Amino acid sequence: MPELPEVETVMRGLMPSMEGAVIAKAQINRPDLRWPFPERMSERLTGQRVERLRRRSKYILADLASGETLLIHLGMSGRMLVSGDPLGQFVHDHPQAEKHDHVVLDMDNGARITFNDPRRFGAMDLLDTATAEDSKLLSVLGPEPFGNSFSEDYLIAAFKDKNTPVKSALLDQGIIAGLGNIYVCETLYRAGISPKRRAKQIAGRKVATLVPIIRDVLSDAIEAGGSSLKDFRSAGGELGYFQHRFDVYDREGDPCKREGCDGVVSRIVQSGRSSFYCPRCQR
Repeated sequence: MPELPEVETVMRGLMPSMEGAVIAKAQINRPDLRWPFPERMSERLTGQRVERLRRRSKYILADLASGETLLIHLGMSGRMLVSGDPLGQFVHDHPQAEKHDHVVLDMDNGARITFNDPRRFGAMDLLDTATAEDSKLLSVLGPEPFGNSFSEDYLIAAFKDKNTPVKSALLDQGIIAGLGNIYVCETLYRAGISPKRRAKQIAGRKVATLVPIIRDVLSDAIEAGGSSLKDFRSAGGELGYFQHRFDVYDREGDPCKREGCDGVVSRIVQSGRSSFYCPRCQR
């Protein structure tokens, strides 16, 4: 499933074609994805100007002039692809429709935004912009990793009584929004912390180091266009490249990259997810 860097990459790719443009036509090709589309979705989208695109956790949010916000979740295999972009950044000719093109937005500037999702685990909804943050999907989310609310003091307090493995704590969207398996593994490696350590047993000064490391890992991944392991593509159809820079993720049996460490990357399963780490230098 795309994590924060991939969703941020897609959102940035959509901005030139969507922000400030009007949805001239919204074509909805099925009644649902992960859950049913909202009533009269095509009618409510058509003719609306996209005032702003933003990201919250792993959701893309398009604030419309109508006072509604289009919420988009890519799910496991969803892609938002741009064609006919007037700025010349993408393909000029619209491609032929494909089987899993479930939502197609034709913008008044000539761009076409296509949501393609073979596995249909993605989702779209329309929320009241003024109360979107209070919706059941967004209200449960913790602070954004790049936001001011995500601080060293905040994370120390969040971990203080957390009797779960630190890996699970960092994946908890109620503690930090947007982190997923890949970037938690990479974060813990850079921090030298074993994914098996209980969150509350990690010294405060060590917990504090996670804040800048998380931001660095995510920034590096966004700069590389995210990670393409299976289905992920940017809005222009390009692959991400951060997978070529993984320190531990998906590197079971490979030597540790840390200078002076002769350890080997191991894989364990925690809560049904693979954790990759170096048992020698991550304690």
